[in-house]
Amino acid sequence: MSTFDKIRSSQEFTPENCREFITIDMHTGGEPLRVITGGLPEISAESVLAYRRKFRDHHDDIRKLLMHEPRGHRDMYGVYLVPPNDEGADFGVVFIHNEGYSTMCGHAVIALARLAVQAGWVEMTEPSTEVIIDAPCGRIFCSVEVNDGKLGTTTFEGVPSFVFKQGEVQIQKYGQVAYTLAYGGAFYAYVHAPDLGLNLSEPVSQLVDLGMQIKREVIKSSGEIEHPFEKDLSFLYGTIFTGGKPLGDGFDRNVCIFADGEVDRSPTGSGVSGRLAILHENGELKTGEMRKFESITGSVFTGEIKEIVEYDRFKAVIPKVSGTASITGVHRFLLETDDEFGSGFLLH
Repeated sequence: MSTFDKIRSSQEFTPENCREFITIDMHTGGEPLRVITGGLPEISAESVLAYRRKFRDHHDDIRKLLMHEPRGHRDMYGVYLVPPNDEGADFGVVFIHNEGYSTMCGHAVIALARLAVQAGWVEMTEPSTEVIIDAPCGRIFCSVEVNDGKLGTTTFEGVPSFVFKQGEVQIQKYGQVAYTLAYGGAFYAYVHAPDLGLNLSEPVSQLVDLGMQIKREVIKSSGEIEHPFEKDLSFLYGTIFTGGKPLGDGFDRNVCIFADGEVDRSPTGSGVSGRLAILHENGELKTGEMRKFESITGSVFTGEIKEIVEYDRFKAVIPKVSGTASITGVHRFLLETDDEFGSGFLLH
C-alpha cells in the first residue's frame, strides 16, 4: 500500500491515550455554537442551575479545552446538554464561553431547537415543532417552522424580561455615558451608540474596548445587581450598543460585547429580550408589535412582546424572538495525555 493509500484509509485514526469529545458545530446569524454531545463526565444534579455549578466548580477544564485555543478561539460559544428540571421539558442546557458560564443565550436556543428537530431528538410535526428547553434562567418554549419536511425560522418565548435601573458612568474620552440596565435572561448595560458619536461601523476592537470599559464601570458604580428570585442570575453579562446605521433591512442594531470581550455576531437573543422591555417601558413598542434587530454582521432577529406580567416589583415583558441557524460541522476533538496546551489558552 502506498503512503497516499494509507492516508486515504486513515479517516478513523485515533491516537492512543486520548480523551475524545464529539461536537456538532452550528451558527445563528454568524454567531458560533459548539454543541458538545460526547465525552462529558457522568454527573448528576437536581436542576440545570445545579449542573451549571458542578461544571463550573469541578469540570472547568472541559470548557477551556473546547472554547479556548487551539481547538476554539476567543469568540467561541458552546453548550452542554443535560437532563431537564422535570418531565415538562425535552432537555436542559448549560451555556459556556471564553470567561465562564452564562444563564441564557438566545442564539444557542434558536440553534438547539432546530438541531433537536433536524437530528430527530424530538418528533417532527408540521407546520411547526415544539421544543422545550430548560436553561439556567428558566424554561424556554421554542417553535421550529416545518414546511414539507424543511426547517425554517425558530421562535423562542423567553423568561420575564424587565428594566432594572438607569444610570451614568464616567468613561475616558466620552465623558458621562448613560446606560439602561435590563434583564432578558441575563443582565446587560444598554448604551445608545449615537449619543457617543458612534454609528457601529467602527473597528470591532474599538467597540470591544469601549464595551468592556462600560461593563467594568457599571459593575463598580451601579450597586448590587439583583435578580428578584435567584442569586446565580445576579451579575452583569455584557454591554449592548444600540442604534447606529443599519447594514440591511434591520430596523435597529444591537452590537453586544459580552463575557471577556466576546463580540456576538448575532443580534443577541437575550439582548433582544431585554431590549423589548426597554422599548415597552419607553412607550416605543406595544404588545403584539414586532421589531427587527440587526447584528454587527447584518443578520436579523425579529422581536415581539407576547404579554406583560408582574414579576416581583417589576413590570416585565414575555419576549418572543425569531431567527435562523445552520449546521457547520460535526467534530471529534482529542486530548492527548501529554498535550502541553491541553488546558487551552487565549491571547490578549
